[in-house]
Amino acid sequence: MTKFWDMNKAKKKDSFGRWRSTLHEIIFEADTPVGKSFDIILILSIILSVIAVMLDSIGAVRDTYGSLLYSVEWFFTILFTIEYIFRLSCVGRPLLYATSFFGIVDLLAIIPTYLSLLLPGSQYLIVIRILRVLRIFRVLKIVSYLGEAQSLLLALRESRRKIIVFIFTILVLVVIFGSLLYLVEGEENGFTSIPKSIYWAIVTLTTVGYGDISPQTNLGQTIAAVIMLLGFSIIAVPAGIITAEVSRFKKGKINTQACHECSAEGHDSDADYCKYCGSKL
Repeated sequence: MTKFWDMNKAKKKDSFGRWRSTLHEIIFEADTPVGKSFDIILILSIILSVIAVMLDSIGAVRDTYGSLLYSVEWFFTILFTIEYIFRLSCVGRPLLYATSFFGIVDLLAIIPTYLSLLLPGSQYLIVIRILRVLRIFRVLKIVSYLGEAQSLLLALRESRRKIIVFIFTILVLVVIFGSLLYLVEGEENGFTSIPKSIYWAIVTLTTVGYGDISPQTNLGQTIAAVIMLLGFSIIAVPAGIITAEVSRFKKGKINTQACHECSAEGHDSDADYCKYCGSKL
């Protein structure tokens, strides 16, 4: 009798495993006909839901078709909620997927509608769903884009310390220049406080130049000219740092296979194990 129950339990477990594997193939894999069809339908649904939200923000359209757009919004929200639950249920480590980039975007894509029940107007944040269209790279098998994105992310990660030092240097410069202009120009020329003078220094250093306040004295204008020239040279620094890091990474051939445990993509074509969680592919 015990053997019978063990066999029955094993069959149920095996059946659940096949169900989860099939669901994972449909939702996460773009190399199969069913998976590709699912992704195409998903992307079209995302685009339609975003268009519906945009139309709802137009007063004339909302007055005429408000109830229809409201129904469409909830239809897609419920649809994406079910899809999100399925995504979590068919991966071995749901928490890893939930905390990944697409996992967070998927969650943020459905929260605003539910939040609108408490905070009217928050439903317009649903436009974040457009980020989910990035999955089109998988559908079209544009794996080279995945490689480029991976190289860029690695470069940004490796250059973060240099970027932090650069930003800290910029902060020091704008505080110095802002304080200097506050002393030179004074309140009578619009520099009513050091924070406002720092704001002017940031606008000038980044070559934005709103023109809401500007130096009137000869010395102040001379300092402003120096800041403008300095701004041109500073803008090129972060680009140079990131470019140098990008050149360090060689792009390898990758595929669109998704890990069954964490759903991560962008693995090398000859990879046997997931580079993110170590699970066998």
